[in-house]
Amino acid sequence: MLRRFLPKSLYARVVLIVILPIFLTQAVVTYVFFNRHWDLVTANLSANVAGQIALVANLFEQASTDVERNEVEVLALNDLDLNVRFEPETGIPEKDELSIFNVYNSTLDQRLRESLSQPYWFNTRSWPAYIEVRVQLSDGQLVFLAYRDRVFATTGPLFLFWLAGTSILLGAIAIVFMRNQVRSILKLAHAAEAFGRGHDAPEYRPSGAAEVRRAGYAFIAMRERITRHLDQRTSMLAGVSHDLRTPLTRIKLALALEPETPDVLGLQRDVVDMERMVEAYLSFARNESADEDPETFNVTELLDIVAQNAKRTGRDLKILPHNAISITARRSALRRAISNLVINAFRHAEHVQISVAADDRTLDISVDDDGPGIPESKFEEVFKPFVRLDEARNLSDAGVGMGLTIVKDIVRAHGGEINLGDSPLGGLRASIKIPI
Repeated sequence: MLRRFLPKSLYARVVLIVILPIFLTQAVVTYVFFNRHWDLVTANLSANVAGQIALVANLFEQASTDVERNEVEVLALNDLDLNVRFEPETGIPEKDELSIFNVYNSTLDQRLRESLSQPYWFNTRSWPAYIEVRVQLSDGQLVFLAYRDRVFATTGPLFLFWLAGTSILLGAIAIVFMRNQVRSILKLAHAAEAFGRGHDAPEYRPSGAAEVRRAGYAFIAMRERITRHLDQRTSMLAGVSHDLRTPLTRIKLALALEPETPDVLGLQRDVVDMERMVEAYLSFARNESADEDPETFNVTELLDIVAQNAKRTGRDLKILPHNAISITARRSALRRAISNLVINAFRHAEHVQISVAADDRTLDISVDDDGPGIPESKFEEVFKPFVRLDEARNLSDAGVGMGLTIVKDIVRAHGGEINLGDSPLGGLRASIKIPI
C-alpha cells in the first residue's frame, strides 16, 4: 500500500534516499534540544526569576515605612535587575495575558506558583523584550518588569533558523549532485529509447559516474553490433534474392515453353507459390524499414492513403473521425503495417474500420472487422513466422503466414506493441500502440 505513494523515477528516489536521512537527523536533534537542553535552561531561568520576585515581594511586605519600601525597590533594580513599582489600593487582573508564540508560559506559571504564596498575574504578550509579573499584596500590588531573556531561553528561534538553513543547504547540495549523476543515466535511457525507435542517436556521449559510463560504452558497442548485423543481413539477402530468383525465372521460362498439361500447370502453380514464399521471407527479413529515415507526418494523411488503396481493390474502408495527430516515425513502414492489417481483415470480413486515439505519450491505431475472429488462445501464436491457422479464421489464407509477423516487426522497430482482442463489430481487433 505504501508503494503507491513512493516516487517512481530514479531521480526522485535518489533524492528521497539522500534528503530524508538529513531531515530525520535534524528532526531528532531538534527534539533532543527542545526537550532536554532548552527545557532545562528555561526551567532554571524561570525558577531563578520567580525566586527573586518572591524574595522582593516578601521584603516589601515586611517593610513598615515608605522609605524601607523604596530601598527594596532600589535593591531589586540594582542587584537583581528587576524593575519594581508599587501601586497602592489596586488589584491584579483576573486573566493572564499570554503570547500564543511562547511555548513556555506553563513553565513560568509553574515556577511562580512554587515560589509565591501571594496571588499573581503575568503578561508575556505586551512587550517583546520584557515579562510583566504582578503580585497581590494586602494594600496594593507590586508590578515587576524582567528582561525576557532572563526568564526564557530566547536562542531557540536562532537555533531553528540555523537548523533549517543547514538542512536546506545540505539538501540543495545533495539535489544538485544527484541531478548531475541521474542526468547521465537519463541520457543513456533516452539514447536507448531513441535507438529502439530506429534513431541512431549519434550525439550520445557517455558521462557521469564510472559505472554509468561503462554502461554507456556497452550500449554504444551493442548499437554498433546490431547495426553491423543489419548491414550484413541486408547484403546477404541481396545475394539470396538474386540467387533464388534467377533459377525460378529459368524454371518459369522452361515451363512456359512446355505444352499446358495438368502436370505442367501444377508445376507452374508451385513455382508461383515458391516466388511468393521467397518474396514474403525476404520482405520479413529485410523489414523494408532499416534504410528509411524517420519523418514527421500527419496520421490522417497516412490513413487516407491506406483507404484509397483499399478502394482500388473494391473495398470500402471506414476511418472513424479523430483529431489531427502528428507523429515522427518511418512513414512507409508504418503504412505497410496498417495495410497488412487491413488486407488481412478484408480477407475474412465485409466491413473494416480504423479508429485512432492518442494521448501525450502514445498513439493507438485499431483495425476492427466483423469477421469470425480467432480464439484468444491463438493470439500469441499468429505472430510467429509461417504460422497458418486452420480454425475459425485463417489469418494467412492466400499467404505464407508472414503478414502479422511483419506487422509486429515494424511496430517493435518503432518501440511499440501490437495486441489482438475482440472487436466491437463482432470480429477481431488489432491494436497498434506506438510512442509519440
